[in-house]
Amino acid sequence: MQSEPTQPRASSFSELAASFDAGGPMLLVAEDVHRAGDQDARALRTLLEHPPAGLRAVLTYRPEELARPGLVLGAPVGYPAEMNLLRLRLGPLDEATVREMAVEALGEDRCSTQFLTRLYERSGGIAQAVADLVAEFKTASPHPGARPTAVGRDRLTARHVDETAVPVRLTELVVGRTAALDEETRRLAWAAAVLDEVATEDELSSVADLSVDSGRSALTAALGEAVLHELGLGQYGFRIPMAAAAVYQLLAGPVRRELHGRAAAVLEARRPTPWAQLARHQLASGRTADWLQSVEKAAREAVEAGDHQSAIALLEDTLANPSVAHPNRERLALMLTRSAYSGLRSDQTVQVLCRLVDDPELSPAVRGEIRLDLGLLLGNHLGQAAEGRVELIKSVEELSGQGRLAARAMAALALPYWPDGPLADNLTWLARAVTTAAESEDAVAQAAVAANQATALLSVGDPDGWQQLEELPREDADPRILQHAARGVCNAVDAATWLGEYTRARELLAEGPELAMRSGSVYEEQMVRGSALHLDMVTGRWAGLGSRARAYVAEVGDTPFTAGDAMLVLGVLATAKGDWDKAGLWLSAAVVSGASGPVPSTAAAAGGRIRLALARENLEAAAREASDGWSALRAKGVWVWGAELAPWAVEATVRAEKLETAWEMVDEFAAGVESRQAPMATAALMRCRALLAEAEGTFPEAAEHFRRARTCYQSLPRPYDAALMAEAAGRCAQASNPGTTAGVSELADAAEELEVLGATWDVARVRAELRAHPHTERRPQGRPRYDERLSPREQEVAELAGSGLSNREIAATLHLSPRTVEQHVARALRKLGIASRKSLALKDRDKAEL
Repeated sequence: MQSEPTQPRASSFSELAASFDAGGPMLLVAEDVHRAGDQDARALRTLLEHPPAGLRAVLTYRPEELARPGLVLGAPVGYPAEMNLLRLRLGPLDEATVREMAVEALGEDRCSTQFLTRLYERSGGIAQAVADLVAEFKTASPHPGARPTAVGRDRLTARHVDETAVPVRLTELVVGRTAALDEETRRLAWAAAVLDEVATEDELSSVADLSVDSGRSALTAALGEAVLHELGLGQYGFRIPMAAAAVYQLLAGPVRRELHGRAAAVLEARRPTPWAQLARHQLASGRTADWLQSVEKAAREAVEAGDHQSAIALLEDTLANPSVAHPNRERLALMLTRSAYSGLRSDQTVQVLCRLVDDPELSPAVRGEIRLDLGLLLGNHLGQAAEGRVELIKSVEELSGQGRLAARAMAALALPYWPDGPLADNLTWLARAVTTAAESEDAVAQAAVAANQATALLSVGDPDGWQQLEELPREDADPRILQHAARGVCNAVDAATWLGEYTRARELLAEGPELAMRSGSVYEEQMVRGSALHLDMVTGRWAGLGSRARAYVAEVGDTPFTAGDAMLVLGVLATAKGDWDKAGLWLSAAVVSGASGPVPSTAAAAGGRIRLALARENLEAAAREASDGWSALRAKGVWVWGAELAPWAVEATVRAEKLETAWEMVDEFAAGVESRQAPMATAALMRCRALLAEAEGTFPEAAEHFRRARTCYQSLPRPYDAALMAEAAGRCAQASNPGTTAGVSELADAAEELEVLGATWDVARVRAELRAHPHTERRPQGRPRYDERLSPREQEVAELAGSGLSNREIAATLHLSPRTVEQHVARALRKLGIASRKSLALKDRDKAEL
């Protein structure tokens, strides 16, 4: 065997230039020519001054490392007049490209929005720095305390970027350049590293303790050596923010302290005063009292601007410092707790608050207020309901002399979303909260209780909740009162969605986010976007829904309770497409706190897992899930939340041959939703009765019940469930009277409606049911020829195989033998020219995504 001839490799540009043959087009690529020696540079100049015909040349270099600025090859080149010259300066990557690099390498499930933003900020968008950082995160062990994602790996946050070491390549580059500077220029670079932000020439000189003339000379040298860069008109600093850390970590302690002291003096002169940055320098220079004053001013400014997250980050870092003593600790702790609930979740916030409530120096009143917000954070932000409930009950005792705060704690305990304690306990707390708030004569406390009263009543399907919702103070000038009104409206979106009041939910969805943003409640605005995804799923707005839900999980995945709705959506969509492995992951992750999760989400996720187990013919697991889910629902006593669970729990119980138990479940469900205003529960009850009739073999009655359930679902509207009811009605009609036109028509309608939604697995199952019954219209004689095109059956099998179903699972879905499925898969692979079932999944991605 003979290979193609290769060009001889030149050991220098001189030899390469001599080896050129003028006999055809040739491309010369010379990288890093700023490192070329005199001989190589001269050879390249000669080659470019007298280029052979057909030569194309690409030269790469770093402008800041040229021996003579502006002269790529060390001296001017006499380029021929006919030569076209083009200079391209490669800038940093934009944020979208950095995001793509990280997600491709680390996986979308690991990359929170905060992580991606900080990665872009700290790397400056420099491609090599991004690549090195991503490689570090790819190989690093899980971060201590990091929450596993739905696929079991640690989730990356902004704190991961802040705490990771500067990449070796970047460290050696910037430290090497800095070491080569003269003493005054090096001091200026140290000043820039300590400031760690863009600064003017005068500011850098002041921090470095240089005169005006010396400072200007040092800055010119630092720019010439590419240690510092001009980042704006008259603004200088490190081009890559992490480079400042590489220089800073080499500074001796006394030098750092001195530089920070002068940096604080520089920032004190700025107007407006940057209190947060100033505080950092004051602390590092030993001015502890001034540091605490600046922290407090910075936090107050952030709160007034509605930036609770910045206030939280600053205060929690400050309180984590053991040098903060009482009474400063008490005052700052109260500032933190008052911002914590309005901002987004922070693990460190919870840790700080846990330490504070154990501080024996705190007064009971202050401890009670801190404990109140700790309980709210644990329950509402982290989904740790049991722990949060314990803290709230303790806070009621500690706040006995402060009616307005005690009323808030009682109102929080009144919300029935959490599984601890039956509904009767929640209603008792609600009555106490209403009385206590009224006695306090505090408008903010009364607004807080009113929001929770509306939420509690709507959650259980009490019609009076709508009137309570209308009376919330939506136009109050006090932002604290407005914040509670926003919370009530946003909670109502969620409550209405679980009830099946979808038209009202849409109306509230148009109001809630705007009200939340107007009140400065970032958390409520974020929560209601999750409710919107849930609402889109149940009402059949599936186009692009999977992508939106995954993006939302990436954004808020560090807040388990907040991400629950999106994870539930992804579980339902994956089930409908037949991607059962992912469905199981999402449905388990939707309630990360297990039995401690919010009751409606827990019930809905249990319903999804039951359906998944039934589809896989795992009747034992389905029956176990049904029993556990029903017990949890019974313990809470809010039966309207059983609408997503009851039909699947009843079906699993029937298939486990426990018909009497199934009847008892349906009777219990019916009694629980009686007199409640819950359209979804009404439809689910009709569906449960249809399942019982089918189980007893009274197929005409079952078909009629399924048709009534379909009408209920259509009126909500809830098209996916309506299509499933058409399938069930057609199945029962066929069982009662094989070949009936009505039954075939209902099955055909179901297949068409499911196909519009994109429910691949459901469509395949219904079409298999259609093929199992005689059609009213005759099929043409003879078998159609598909040649190298996929037949309809091969297409169905290929789609299900690509979604991850096994041959046995496909066979059960399509009423085929596993051997037949195996043959269809083999033919599909051959016709499509691909080698594996995984490739079938890639082919399927070209279609519109849910």
